[in-house]
Order: sequence, then C-alpha cells, then structure tokens
Amino acid sequence: MFFLIWLCFFACVSHGSKAQQPARNLVIVTFDGLRWQEVFSGVDSVLLHDAAYTRDPDEMQRLYWDASPQIRREKLFPFIWGVIAHDGQLFGNRNLGNDMDVANVYHFSYPGYNEIFTGYPDTAINSNDKVRNPNKHVLGYLNQQSGYQGKVAAFTSWDVFPYILNKWESGIYVNADEDSLPDATPELRLLNLLQRLTAKPLDLRPDIFTYAAAKEYLKAYHPRVLYIAFDETDDYAHAGMYDQYIKSAHAEDGMIRDLWAYLQQDPFYAGQTALLLTCDHGRGTGDAWRDHGAKVKGSSAIWMAVMGPGIAAVGERKEHAQYKQAQIAATLANILGFTFQADHPIAPSLYPVLVHAEN
Repeated sequence: MFFLIWLCFFACVSHGSKAQQPARNLVIVTFDGLRWQEVFSGVDSVLLHDAAYTRDPDEMQRLYWDASPQIRREKLFPFIWGVIAHDGQLFGNRNLGNDMDVANVYHFSYPGYNEIFTGYPDTAINSNDKVRNPNKHVLGYLNQQSGYQGKVAAFTSWDVFPYILNKWESGIYVNADEDSLPDATPELRLLNLLQRLTAKPLDLRPDIFTYAAAKEYLKAYHPRVLYIAFDETDDYAHAGMYDQYIKSAHAEDGMIRDLWAYLQQDPFYAGQTALLLTCDHGRGTGDAWRDHGAKVKGSSAIWMAVMGPGIAAVGERKEHAQYKQAQIAATLANILGFTFQADHPIAPSLYPVLVHAEN
C-alpha cells in the first residue's frame, strides 16, 4: 500500500515537473509600429471610413468590421485570438488597465528594438542610423549557450537590423532586406530569384519574402531561436494608407499561423517551442495615427502575446498593471531556461508572471 501511494506521488511530481519544463526552441516575431488599439479592438471605425486613409471602405467593412470589438479583433487577427488567446497570454489592453509601454524616451524603431533585445533603454541609442549597437543583446547571449551556438537566426525586412543586432559582434545569422539567402535548397534558390526580380513598393523587402525566407531557412537548418521582423505596418501607416496597414497586419497574422502549423508537425519543434509576438513602439490616435515619437501622445503604448511550454494559458490579461518593453529580453532567456546577463542594466523578467495562472 505504501509503495502504491509513493508511486502515485512520484508520478504526480514527475508530471508537474514535466509541465513546467522550459521550451527548447523559441520564435520571436515583431510587427513594426502595430498599435495596441487594433490588436485588442480590431479596425478603427473612424479611420476605416476616412477617405484620406481608406480607399475602399465598403470592402474593408465587409472584411473586418463588426459592431463588437471582440469579433472585429478576431476577424483581423484570427491566429492571435483563436490560438494564442486560448493557449497563452496577451498583455497591453489599456481598456482593461493592463498597460505595457516602452521605457525608452524616443518611441521609434532602433531604440525600441534595442530595448526589446537588450533589456536596457539606452539613451545613447537615439536614431535609426546604421550604427553598430554597443549593447549586448539576448540573441547574442543565447548564441553563446551550449546547444545554441550557430542556432540563432534573424530574418528582417528592414536593413538596419544587422546594426541593431550587431551581427559582427553577436555572431548570429542576420538576413535583412536585399541580403541573398543560402543556396541550400531549391526553395531558397527560388526565393533569391523572386526577391531580386520583385518591385519593392515600400523600398524594403516585402514581408512575405522575409517570412518565406525565414520558414525555408528553419526547415533546412533547424535553428533553436528564430527572430522574424516584419516592417510593412509601420511604412503603410507613415504613408497614411490605413487599408494597407490593416491588410498587412492581417497577412502577418496568417504567416504566423502558417509557421505555427509547420512547427507542430516537425518533431524537432512540436511541443517544445515557444512563440512571442510584440512591437517596437505604438502610434498616435486620430490623424496622429500615422506618426510616433516622443512628442506623439500614445506612441509609448505597446503589446505582447506569448505561448509555449510552461506558460500558463491565461488568455487576455485583465489585471491592472504596468509592464515595460525592457522586461522582454530577460523573459526571452527565461523561457528557454537561461538567465540573461550583460555588462549593462537589464530590466526584470516577466517570466514569473507568465508561469502563474492567476489573472
């Protein structure tokens, strides 16, 4: 009898420990300048019906509109709200008092990406110039850990990322904008050809090519950490094209769904991979939706979505709280079972919040 009780206890402890094991792999995706308003409430009715920003409001209304913000957001982001909201967590719905903001004072891209990956809102990072980042980032740190060397890769539409991630110092593989791809498979060779021959309407690599290249690289090389940086949402917003901003956001949600489906059928990744989505900065409201920066109210507001092994399936977080972008770097390392260390300050991790089911 004692043996049976001990056996049951051991089985329960073992099961609980297994459930809390960290992920072995990690995928990070950023949507440049995608507002929390669309993530949590779907399309903006004012911008949707403003002829200055939306060329065909009837089509956009048919595709994305509903009187309910919950249904609107599901139409716009079916993967985020159909999968992550069920299996993971979402931060940043300011309508519920769940705030997430950048800690840097600039509210634009390079400072935002530096903050995401270094955990340090360095005031010296104050432009989008192609300057090598002097700060140590978590992707470079992970690239130094046992089992992860040479297994960290980044695919980005914007050509400043090799400098943001300082590929020369960090040693990670960064493929950005017009960079050619490894000549390893027929699919990668075809993508090289297509991206050379395709017009670039936004003067950067279309996000679909960035995604396709990342997926084919993942299939061929099985990186343990993969970062995908989309860009079109920010560029279309600056151009005042709300309809294209929305369509790009919806398409990117579909790309993530496609990637997640692949990960679940590849034994290397299935059940062992975490996914984290976020953005580099927010934007203004009304006519100021096109812009962001220190002088644009609301552009510090961001959001985050995450799911994977050991992360509680809480869904939309409803507690009144203030979270910071700088906390993401340490969180990324913790998701894989590591503690990010650098010779500069690092904001505390959100991982303790992620593993508890209380909301």
